[in-house]
Amino acid sequence: MTVEAGAATVLVVDDSSPKRYLLVSWLTRAGFVTIEAENGAEALDRVRKDRVDLVVLDVRLPDMSGFEVCELIKEARPSTPVIHVSAHAVDVVDRAQGLTRGADAYLAEPIEPEELVATAHAVLRYYQARQRAELLAERLAALADATVQMHAASNFVRLLEAAAAGAARIFKSPAAVVAETFDGDCLAGVAAGPEAAPVIVPWTVDDTGLPLGTRVRVDEPGAWDVTAWPADDTVTVAAARLREDRAPLYVVVPTATQTVRTPVLVQLAQAIASAVEAQRSFDQEHRIAVTLQRSLLPRRLPEIAGLDLAVRYEPASAQTEVGGDFYELVMLDGHLLMAIGDVAGHSLHAATVMAELRHAVRAYAVEGHPPGVILDRVNELMRTLLPTELATICLLLLDPGSGLIRLASAGHLPALISNDGRVEFVQQSAPLLGVRAPRPPDLEFVLPAGATLVLYTDGLIERRDATIDEGMAALGAVASRVDDDLDRFCERLLVELAPPEIHDDVAVVAVRRR
Repeated sequence: MTVEAGAATVLVVDDSSPKRYLLVSWLTRAGFVTIEAENGAEALDRVRKDRVDLVVLDVRLPDMSGFEVCELIKEARPSTPVIHVSAHAVDVVDRAQGLTRGADAYLAEPIEPEELVATAHAVLRYYQARQRAELLAERLAALADATVQMHAASNFVRLLEAAAAGAARIFKSPAAVVAETFDGDCLAGVAAGPEAAPVIVPWTVDDTGLPLGTRVRVDEPGAWDVTAWPADDTVTVAAARLREDRAPLYVVVPTATQTVRTPVLVQLAQAIASAVEAQRSFDQEHRIAVTLQRSLLPRRLPEIAGLDLAVRYEPASAQTEVGGDFYELVMLDGHLLMAIGDVAGHSLHAATVMAELRHAVRAYAVEGHPPGVILDRVNELMRTLLPTELATICLLLLDPGSGLIRLASAGHLPALISNDGRVEFVQQSAPLLGVRAPRPPDLEFVLPAGATLVLYTDGLIERRDATIDEGMAALGAVASRVDDDLDRFCERLLVELAPPEIHDDVAVVAVRRR
């Protein structure tokens, strides 16, 4: 007889060969695949080693009771149904014991073939429905986790990695997610399996004629050759498009992982599409914010005989709002005015306060005041017009010819001097701007020829997992060597000290006296 593809496998356990032959014959004629065992130990070994969808189990076995075998099967594989058959135990107590100890049905001889087959189909239908429900619940829980991870991603690449990893965990298989960035680059996040680390590769998809909404289709694996798909299987592709002016995204998984109507795949594609759209909007807002903030900072550096100047500014990678970090470099009456500061907070308001402070510093400096007086006047301005604001600043005037520096600080991190491999921090303890308190006198010192002075904001050295002293020590170690190219030196400070994802704005100003 020809066995149907995907037919259930039934383990028949009975020590009586004629009875076992009869049960196997009935089940085989009904389309089941059958395997046999003569005793409890052999039955347990079969369950451990073979694919078994249903066990037909005699209550009386030579080595142990069928009730005990049933309990052990249920401990090992709770989702495997068991039907007890018995020629002896026909009273209510024995039937109740069989069902209480884990059996799903109890048939007493004489057993009719139709009754056995119908009971087998009934318990399999129940367990298959239960397995589908459990699988759906498991996948929906994994979908919820993946959705949280996607929306927590700090940038588009991280989102794509989270989406691919989430799809692989949901379907326990390889998975790929293809989407287009805000800049129009098409990328694929690929996970080779549920435990594999996701990777990002460039990939191109023909989106011609794809309508709005979510569509599911089956493709050949060769059309999505971004990873090794299971052999002898196709891939199922869910394409989701939310807007006419946006490219669709695609989720690709092996077809064998899918159930009827692919509900979880569709929901996953829609969740990724929503997260991608939010990320695209975030990227657009972040670009606008960075453009605005850069417009509030000096557009070019002065060219000064005897001095090399360089600056670096990097906005926080996880913020759409502009920050309050700023710097200033301008020549006034033959002296270089250098300043660096940080207004508390990340917001448009913080950026406007930053712009006001920068312009106030320039205005008071133009009047010819020394650094300490400039900060006193800026502080009074803040306390009068911006009474709830706080800021730090380090301000100095440098004579390019002599190297003489006059410095005043308001709660800012100490300046750093690197000279011939030696590093020194110039510390002045002073109150923040916005606080009424006496200020110390200005510091005066000489920047030697060949030495480099570095001003910086806290985003360069502060870490959640390290103290400020550890951060400054790391800065000193990196800054002990100054590159011939001062721009490269500032870039190296960021690369070696700042994290891959900058959580606070970073500004660095460096001046070297030749």
